[in-house]
Amino acid sequence: MELNVLSIIIPVAALIIGIVAGKIIFAANTKKQIEEAESQAKKIVSDAQTTAETLKKEKILEAKEQIVQLRAEHDKVVLEKNKKINESETRTRQKEQSLTQKLENIEKQSKENDAIKDNLNRQIEVVSQKRTELEKHQEEHIRRLEKIAALTADEAKAQLLETLKHEAQTQALTMQQEIIEEAKLKANKEARKLVIQTIQRTAAEQTIENTVTVFNLETDEIKGQIIGREGRNIRAIEAATGVDLIVDDTPEAIILSSFDPLRREVARLALQRLVTDGRIHPARIEEVVEKTRKQLEEQVLDIGERTVIELGIHGLHKELVRMVGRMRFRSSYGQNLLMHSRETANLCATMAAELGLNPKLAKRAGLLHDIGKVPDEESELSHALLGAKLAEKYGENPAVVNAIGAHHDEMEMQYVISPIVQACDAISGARPGARREIMQQYLQRIKELENLALAYPGVEKAYAIQAGRELRVIAEADKLSDADSEKLSFEIAQKIQTEMTYPGQIKVTVIREKRAVNVAR
Repeated sequence: MELNVLSIIIPVAALIIGIVAGKIIFAANTKKQIEEAESQAKKIVSDAQTTAETLKKEKILEAKEQIVQLRAEHDKVVLEKNKKINESETRTRQKEQSLTQKLENIEKQSKENDAIKDNLNRQIEVVSQKRTELEKHQEEHIRRLEKIAALTADEAKAQLLETLKHEAQTQALTMQQEIIEEAKLKANKEARKLVIQTIQRTAAEQTIENTVTVFNLETDEIKGQIIGREGRNIRAIEAATGVDLIVDDTPEAIILSSFDPLRREVARLALQRLVTDGRIHPARIEEVVEKTRKQLEEQVLDIGERTVIELGIHGLHKELVRMVGRMRFRSSYGQNLLMHSRETANLCATMAAELGLNPKLAKRAGLLHDIGKVPDEESELSHALLGAKLAEKYGENPAVVNAIGAHHDEMEMQYVISPIVQACDAISGARPGARREIMQQYLQRIKELENLALAYPGVEKAYAIQAGRELRVIAEADKLSDADSEKLSFEIAQKIQTEMTYPGQIKVTVIREKRAVNVAR
């Protein structure tokens, strides 16, 4: 490439020199000048040719050096490629040798496996022969046993199965009892832990209400004013409030008697206003009672609003809020209904939080679970179903409606919070001191408990002790065995659990003993 460049440069340089010489010649005015110019031109051309030749040689040398360098680099690349090819061929040969060795090992192992297989086949044949011989001996042995025992194999098998069945039933009952006891222990332990934590985190407040209210007076002279001429004032009060006024020899006190705490509160507040005002006559009594009733309705609504605000419950319908306030003047077995509902709500929220559920929804259901006890109108429905109907009417969450209706098992539980509300209702109502149980109901429950145990065959006596929390059963030793006693205890406990309603738990103890009595004379 450089030689081609030189071949182009030299003629160009000569052309340029010729043009310059022509100009010199043209510029010369004399022949001498022309000769000198020609001489200079020839000299310039000669110098240019010499320079071009020198440059040509230098470029040729540089080109040769570059060719030598490129050839050296090419040889180096070729050597490296040859080296890599040799290394690759070496690795390939090694892999071939390894694969050849593995194939030889596989063939060797296959031959060994064939030998082992042949050996196993021979052993299987021997085992088959021995099994055939054993079956023949077993058949002969069975025939001899049948001849000795005078029983066929099927009859002996039936007897054996019957014996094994009886033993299996006994063992299964024992195992079932142990499993149930262990499960109860674990479940009771976890449940007790959860319930204790829930109760400890809830500040319980309890108010015991009676069916009477005592109205205190400053002096006994006011009794005459309350009674009025020929008793017209007291009759007007009783007619307006629906409360019986008992005026007896109790100093400075009048007793207000009514099953409805709301009516008693209206009568108490109306009497307080009448006594303070001093004007007591039928027209004034009716006016004061009506004003008091309206103010109490406002107070009921205020109590309901304060309750839902304190519990952090939002969006409750106004009628439901009013029913919550009415709970303040209602009691169940001596337990104030509003306090019971608040306590149940707090227990539900705590227990739901412990179980990872929605505590606000559980608290709402706990507060409203007994609203069926304070309806505006009488209904034939139970308080649980009526409460569910009211909650549904006023747009409550379906989970809350179901929890209200199902807390006495009168409706199928469809949501997780329903059993929580039921459990917390039982915790609040059944804990010691929460409620007063009527004596007749208590005696009836004790009697039913004893009769339930006496209905079983082999039971001689049954005693309900420790206030009905333990049932002690005396079994007849001649009719029941120890295993039967365990079974009897289990069956009685299951029947009590399914057929009876009771607070807490009942322990069933079956006692079986054999007594030998003789008299020395």
